[in-house]
Formats: sequence, structure tokens, C-alpha cells
Amino acid sequence: MGKKIRNESVDRLFDAVLSLNDREECYTFFEDICTVNELLSLSQRFEVAKMLREQKTYMDIAEKTGASTATISRVNRSLNYGNDGYDMVLDRLAEKPNTTQQVTGK
Repeated sequence: MGKKIRNESVDRLFDAVLSLNDREECYTFFEDICTVNELLSLSQRFEVAKMLREQKTYMDIAEKTGASTATISRVNRSLNYGNDGYDMVLDRLAEKPNTTQQVTGK
């Protein structure tokens, strides 16, 4: 990653996220800290990552999520060459089927 993101401000933000107790608190916090479009973009990227791991095609992903092929490509690049953050979280959610269903809105 080109920009250095590890600093005290980011640490405080992550500590704030880690202090949240449940989904309702997440909604409360993220609705204040993010615009609707920012939050929808983050959730879209996460859904794209999930679908890429399920071996869905770019066409299927674009159709279901509305993501551009550029966004899908960026997420795919993170899955293949990133820090394994998507994999870490998706693996954890897969271990808890009820949580995964709630997170994806199914």
C-alpha cells in the first residue's frame, strides 16, 4: 500500500470500532461516521469479495451487486495480493453460519 495508514488517528478509529457491542451499535456509529454512499460502497466491496471467493464471474457479480468491473478487479487484486483481510473475516463468518446470513441480509 502506497500510503502509510498506521497512525494514532487510525488506531483510535479501530479502537472505536472494536468497542462496538452489536450490529445496532455498528449502525449507530457508521451512520454517523460515514456517508450513506461510503457505507454502501464498503458493503458492496465486501459482497464482491464474498462472491469472488465463491468463484462467481465478473458478469454475475456486477449484475448482482451493481459494482463496476474496475471495483471487482480492485477487490480481486486485494484477495490475490493484499494482506488477507477479506479472507480472514470471510473465514470467520463462514464458521458462524447464522452471523454470515445476518451480515449478508439473507
